Amino acid sequence: MLNPELQGYKEQSESPVWKLLYKIKWVQLADIIDLHELKILDFGSGFGTTANFLAKNNEVIAVEPRDDIIQVRENENHYTQLHGGLDIIKKMEDNTFDVIICHNVLEFASKDDERVNIVKEFSRLLKNNGILSIIKNNGVGRIIAKVVHENNVDEAINLLKGGHIANVFGRVDLYDYNDIEKWGENLKIEKLLGVRTFYGLQQNSELQHEPGWIDNMFNIEMKTCDMEPYKSISLFHHVILRKN
Repeated sequence: MLNPELQGYKEQSESPVWKLLYKIKWVQLADIIDLHELKILDFGSGFGTTANFLAKNNEVIAVEPRDDIIQVRENENHYTQLHGGLDIIKKMEDNTFDVIICHNVLEFASKDDERVNIVKEFSRLLKNNGILSIIKNNGVGRIIAKVVHENNVDEAINLLKGGHIANVFGRVDLYDYNDIEKWGENLKIEKLLGVRTFYGLQQNSELQHEPGWIDNMFNIEMKTCDMEPYKSISLFHHVILRKN
């Protein structure tokens, strides 16, 4: 049974804004690698939205530490769901996966060395030429959103001073995406893409339900996701790395 905060988050994740978020990151990934007949690890799979989507055409193993979330995950398509975290993937064989998904997860690692250990495991588990897809908060985008969308200047100033973000899953500590290469072995950043540059700043939520809204927003987001200055101010960054 989910607590009320998590239940509200799950319901929010089914809104047009979140559907658009998932669509953008899935298409960005599909532009890098053909998402068919691959072996995929979704680490920190949450409510299973991405694992369920990818399981349509791939063999997917999902790993999630919270049992209450696993109980209400999306599972229309068959995939293997495991309960745990770093302990689980340490037991997996080398060179197992074509793609590893880690979306909005590393920021919750309590210590820098935990992040390092997770990324090192990803390096070991990826096949040569495999893809690591990481979604992370972009500090600049978060500060802009605090001021423009949330009208919360105090929290924006706190982030400018090196503060952290908090949400229903816990404390979110920002990190530099360039560090991912340092933490891993034989991982090179292939693409840095923006996610949610514009529509997260729209305060009129009624517009999200108008015909054509998702398509129009998807088009402008995709046209600018690999362009400066747009990706520098996006709410999230999609870091795509390849194992050489």
